[in-house]
Amino acid sequence: MPSTPIAAFFDLDRTVLTRSSASLWARFEHREGRMNTRQLLRMAWWTLEYRLAIIDMAAVTRHLVEDMRGQSEAELIARSDRWFEEMVKPCIAAGAVARIHEHLAQGHVVALLTASTPYVSAPVARALGLGDHYVCTRLEVNGGTFTGRCIEPICYGPGKLYWARAFCLEHGLDLARSYFYTDSYTDLAMLEAVAHPVAVNPDARLRRHAARQGWPIERFY
Repeated sequence: MPSTPIAAFFDLDRTVLTRSSASLWARFEHREGRMNTRQLLRMAWWTLEYRLAIIDMAAVTRHLVEDMRGQSEAELIARSDRWFEEMVKPCIAAGAVARIHEHLAQGHVVALLTASTPYVSAPVARALGLGDHYVCTRLEVNGGTFTGRCIEPICYGPGKLYWARAFCLEHGLDLARSYFYTDSYTDLAMLEAVAHPVAVNPDARLRRHAARQGWPIERFY
């Protein structure tokens, strides 16, 4: 009897991408006149908190999503696709692409697993040939406009494990035998749930923890 297929999950920011997608989006929105300098600096501060693994991501995400209430999803998708081609696509790490192809060649189901929204996850997944295999923070939409709420829990910290389990259940995958690649200590719950945790370009806390646990430490860029 064949064994249950396994997954290879990849974090997005600073794992598949060499940059933070939030920072790239802030630069794009500031350039286009939709974000003022004060908002840009606030985003930079939150990015730093994320790198130090001290951010209250749930609170930050809810704050940002509340500001989107009433906006058109179709307009955001069009804007995001333009942003992806211009600023995100050049930041896809060659090392990540190579590793993803290795897993696909082995018959593994590869998916992005990220706190980001579909408006960056979807175009990255398409560019990598992953189709709709992306697990991310989703925003509530009603009648084509954002309600200002997230679909809970957000895909961050323990929330990543929650949604990864749901993905594995949906696709008949064995999470306990799977792989997970990430740069962030905040993903510890997910790292501990898989057979093959891999620290990629890790932050300081994850680097120390991975070394103590004997986990592989790799660089994709």
